[in-house]
Parts: sequence; C-alpha cells; structure tokens
Amino acid sequence: MSNTRKEQRKYDNESDALTTSDNPSQLQQHFVDRALDETKNNIRRATDEARQDIPHYTQAVNEYQEQTIQTAREIADNFLESQKEIINSTQLTWLPLIQRTYSMFWDYCLSPGWTVGMYARAIGSVTDNTVAAARLVNNAIFSNLDSLKNSIQNTRDNLNDFSKIGVKVARAYEQTSRDTVNKFI
Repeated sequence: MSNTRKEQRKYDNESDALTTSDNPSQLQQHFVDRALDETKNNIRRATDEARQDIPHYTQAVNEYQEQTIQTAREIADNFLESQKEIINSTQLTWLPLIQRTYSMFWDYCLSPGWTVGMYARAIGSVTDNTVAAARLVNNAIFSNLDSLKNSIQNTRDNLNDFSKIGVKVARAYEQTSRDTVNKFI
C-alpha cells in the first residue's frame, strides 16, 4: 500500500474520531492541518516529478550543443569542398593564360600556393569564428541558467522570511485577542 493511501486512512480515522469530539476548535485545527499536509504532499510529489525531468533537459541541451558543433563542422566542410572544386575548375581554365600573360607578377603575388593558402586561412578563420560564436551562445545560456538558479534561491529565501513574518503577525494578533478577551471577561 502506498504512503498516500496510508496517510489518507490515517486522516480518515482521525476525522472519524474528531467528528465525535466535543471540541470544535480541535476539529477545525485538524482539518486545517490536514489540508496543509495534503498541500505539502502534493508539492513534494510535483517537485519530485519535476526533478525526474532534469535528465531530459540536460540531454536536450547536450544534443543542442552537439548538433550546433556538428552543423558548424558540416557547413565548413561542405563550403571548403565546394571552394576546392571551384578553385580547381577555375585554375584549370585560367592558369595557362595567366601564367603566360603575367608570369612575373603571378610568380610573386598571385601564385596558386600563396592564393590558396591565404584563402584557406580565411576559411579557417570563419570556421573558428563560427565555433566561437556557438560557444558564446552556450555560455550565455548557462550564465542565464545560473542567474535563474540564484533568482529561485532568493525567491525561496524571501518567501521563507515572509512566512515567518506572517506567523509573527498571527501570534501577535492571537495574543492581542486573548488580552482583549481576558480584559472584558
């Protein structure tokens, strides 16, 4: 039998015993306690269920990061392959003409090795920047998650303080009511 069922039977038995009781304040207190305990159990159940979802969220973030990195790699690889084909195609067509016409200038500044090397460095830089941008986005996400965590902790602390204030006010009100009743009796 589950804990919830055991607790329900316990409450039912207590309710039966209190229903026959002559003390209405005791009965009222019992029902208030019971309602608050049930609420507390419902909250625990809900938070336990939410905690079970954490691995799914973690997996989703990891899959997103892996997909982003893999996509950046695929984009760079595809772009480089297409550029390699374009350069090879262009070189085969224009290289003989350029070599004949500008042999001196070509040997120095526009040599295929120099041009291809410069182009490869530019593409490498674009790829590095893409990966760095993905890293920055991921860092921003995680810093926001840290901020959210701090905000949740602060909210919890503030609500605890408000609850304490509420209890103190209720006790002061109770004491004032007693003093007032005792003064007139």
